[in-house]
Amino acid sequence: MKKIILASTSPRRKEILEKTRLPFEVRESNYEEDMTLDLPPEELVEFLSQGKARAVVAANPDAIIIAADTFVVHEHHRLGKPKTAERAREMLQLLSGTTHELITGVTIIDTQSGRERTFHESVRVHMAALSPETIDAYIATGEPLDRAGAYALQELGALLIEKIDGDFFTAMGLPLRRLAQELEAFGVRVL
Repeated sequence: MKKIILASTSPRRKEILEKTRLPFEVRESNYEEDMTLDLPPEELVEFLSQGKARAVVAANPDAIIIAADTFVVHEHHRLGKPKTAERAREMLQLLSGTTHELITGVTIIDTQSGRERTFHESVRVHMAALSPETIDAYIATGEPLDRAGAYALQELGALLIEKIDGDFFTAMGLPLRRLAQELEAFGVRVL
């Protein structure tokens, strides 16, 4: 089997891909995301995942590259990682008591053949109404600063979520079931 490369240093994506029990290596993609591109959200998340995957192709001949990108969409707002407490507060106030969409784009590239497949999956997330005190307490944990939409639904952020409609792993950043299906076309079988 060809070497599999996860073009992401996200611990969540690594944890999800480990569930397949496939051997893989992690490579950082130095691709610079541009969330301001004027594309529909589904196209943008795919475009960003392609950029991440293509950034590691040259250094990894004869490999299967997997890259992903995730962000939140709420009423025309695209929410990536807030990076600051102030931006996290703005995002959580915007999402409080609403339903929004979480979209993950994935690109798979066979570097030997040049074959490439890009797709996206989405889930709907229903967030509870959050008090200012709850928002401040959550931000104080540091958890929201490097998470799309300023929350991690698989960690302490789960306390902010009423329910999700869709695949949990898509919401975490890597749609595992769909990825396994798509990998079969590249000669990689999980089960």
